[in-house]
Amino acid sequence: MEFLPTLWFVLIAVLYIGYFVLEGFDLGVGILLPFLGKDDPQRRMIINTIGPHWDGNEVWLITAGGATFAAFPQWYATLFSGFYLPLFLLLVGLVIRGAALEFRSKDDNPLWRKSWDWAIFIGSLLPAFLWGVAFANFVRGVPIDASMQYVGGFWNLLNPFALLGGVATVLGFILHGAIFLSLRTTDPIMTPARRVAKALWLPTAVVMASYGAATIVFTDHLGSLGFIPVVVSVLMLVTLVAGGLLIRQGRWGWSFASTALSLLFLVGSIFSWLYPRVMVSSLDPSFSLTIQNASSGEMTLHVMTIVAAVLVPIVLAYQAWSYWVLRKRVTGEPESLHY
Repeated sequence: MEFLPTLWFVLIAVLYIGYFVLEGFDLGVGILLPFLGKDDPQRRMIINTIGPHWDGNEVWLITAGGATFAAFPQWYATLFSGFYLPLFLLLVGLVIRGAALEFRSKDDNPLWRKSWDWAIFIGSLLPAFLWGVAFANFVRGVPIDASMQYVGGFWNLLNPFALLGGVATVLGFILHGAIFLSLRTTDPIMTPARRVAKALWLPTAVVMASYGAATIVFTDHLGSLGFIPVVVSVLMLVTLVAGGLLIRQGRWGWSFASTALSLLFLVGSIFSWLYPRVMVSSLDPSFSLTIQNASSGEMTLHVMTIVAAVLVPIVLAYQAWSYWVLRKRVTGEPESLHY
């Protein structure tokens, strides 16, 4: 019974890693939209880079939520009851963003399109920030009592450490999105996107390094530094620094890979700091939810493992194929502007 909960803890971590890496760049693109796009054709260029992919990227989040519900029902129950308001706001942001991406092209009225463009910005910034807040609270700990119930309020979640986590994910996503635009567009978008990436790399590195240091200082991990969490956290910073050097050298493909790896290691560090817990109790360590006391039965996990082994490779193959087919740069030609 030890292996299957650990396996599903790792698989859920992988799902969130996929979400942060893929949804991260299109959230970053959405945040940059009103600032890099000076007119409607330019904004349509920007949106067309993520138009075919954004809904597929969100499948990673839906799958992560479903896997959490099935594999760790107590984790799901405590999380969605305690974090109800921030998760509700996060979903509102995603819904607004999805509606904006679908509806902005339905009318040529400039006010209509500009309003939806700002909706894309808000619907991208809000989830980017709230994800950092949520995961920071996972690591720091929240008030959970002996019955595995969250007993804090909304303002407990907006502590300085969590806010720092929110800023870290926002900057990381914007940097990731700017590099993505530099690879997927031509001028007049490509050059400004590269300027943003060059200007944003150092602040992002400083904030992420501060977040890594704060994780050790402001959580209960100082006295029990594990080898894997420390290594993963160091790799997050190493890949981010490497990305900055590659940006300065103009090696944009490799810099995109580096920022993707830094987001991978960011999520990986959070889950490695947590293990074997899934939610830390700030009231008493013994009240924390773990992979043992929050998991489903062995048969449920066994069936889920078989289903995942069959279906996940198919989903991965399809998504890889879609990115390969739509790999060409988006130009400003009228026939390429759909959104």
